[in-house]
Amino acid sequence: MERNFQNEILDSLAEGLFTVDKDFKINFFNSAAEKISGFKRENVLGKICKQVFNTNLCETDCPIVKVLLNGNNIYDLESKYNCFDSKTFPVKINATVLINSQNEPIGGVVSFRDLSNLIDIDKYLSTKNYFGIVGYSKPMKEIFELIEEISDSNASVLIQGETGTGKELIANAIQETSQRKRQKFVKVNCSVLPHNLLASELFGHVKGAFTDAVSDRIGRFELADKGTIFLDEITEMPLNMQTQILRVIQEGAFERLGESVTRKVDVRIIAATNLKIKESLTNGKFREDLFFRLNVIPIEIPPLRDRKDDIPFLTKHFIQKFNMIYKKNILDIDTDALDLLIQYDWPGNVRELENTIEYAFVRTKKANSICRCCLPTSIRHSVKVKCNEEIETTRKINSKELLALLEKNKWNKSAVAKILGVDRSTIWRYLKNNKN
Repeated sequence: MERNFQNEILDSLAEGLFTVDKDFKINFFNSAAEKISGFKRENVLGKICKQVFNTNLCETDCPIVKVLLNGNNIYDLESKYNCFDSKTFPVKINATVLINSQNEPIGGVVSFRDLSNLIDIDKYLSTKNYFGIVGYSKPMKEIFELIEEISDSNASVLIQGETGTGKELIANAIQETSQRKRQKFVKVNCSVLPHNLLASELFGHVKGAFTDAVSDRIGRFELADKGTIFLDEITEMPLNMQTQILRVIQEGAFERLGESVTRKVDVRIIAATNLKIKESLTNGKFREDLFFRLNVIPIEIPPLRDRKDDIPFLTKHFIQKFNMIYKKNILDIDTDALDLLIQYDWPGNVRELENTIEYAFVRTKKANSICRCCLPTSIRHSVKVKCNEEIETTRKINSKELLALLEKNKWNKSAVAKILGVDRSTIWRYLKNNKN
């Protein structure tokens, strides 16, 4: 009876979920997994999961193998599953070890969400911007111009920027405009992989190279041959691994773990870090020679607080996105709410702004515009709005004079605000209130 009740609970989940034993045979498949994948439960039970889904992770990144090897749960891993009519659909996967009452591992649990709708939304929105990147400020336009200029190059790129600035989006844009855009684009986050497994992940291993190496396995560099590899959080890589990366750049050569055979690859490297890399060079955590090899084309993404001109455009972009996701019809954001967003410093950058707009969406029930009261408390309380003093200033601004100043300064609102002796948000507020 208890077992049936547990199955009923699992069948009521909106996420697809299945479990496997130590031989990777599926022994449970919930109702949502049937609905999302199109596979009937009775047709998959007892089958090896690879035979059912045959994902792009099965050969090199099997999440169940990972959790069984290191015991660390996996969250929001992106992949693609095959459905019953041989089409694929994008998913986000969570995986964990299945443990019995004696605390012994007996298999794995995988849950997954269908991202098809979200991917379609992102594709639609990306056509409105630069490969999905919203940026009209001068520093962002310069980055876009640089990406176009290097489209014919295979040189290494080093992207620097704070967490949440969109380093992966910039890497995607570089790949999409490059000569290798039709080749494989493999991504590796060096900060989430245990150091003892990183060599195997990047370069592969042969059977018997270490405990649990039960078969040969290709690494990410071999998988990306003729294409591009994105090494995120490169400064988290241990020094001994940095030496091997340097060799790949210089010679295009490496060996699998436990093997003496030298293999050749042709891979372009895009690296990224959220740290000021000079600090890592100074304290000896990052090799200087590797830095110079990677830093052939440097790109530094400014934090959101240094490109606040983009906040209204980003806000509009996220409003469009969440309208599609939540099936709402929110048209705008109130002036005083936008003023708060512009004045806030955004330590979490664009990612934090996106989360803020989603939070406001959830709280906006009937209105067709996001109001100040729907923003997170942390933002409402952290910004002291300077409305009283500046409302009088805006009343004194002459529309023709303002437009003339904007045109003269190529619509640089920061420069115009400085000339008028007001905050940049005052210019935004005035333009919004007088847009008709």
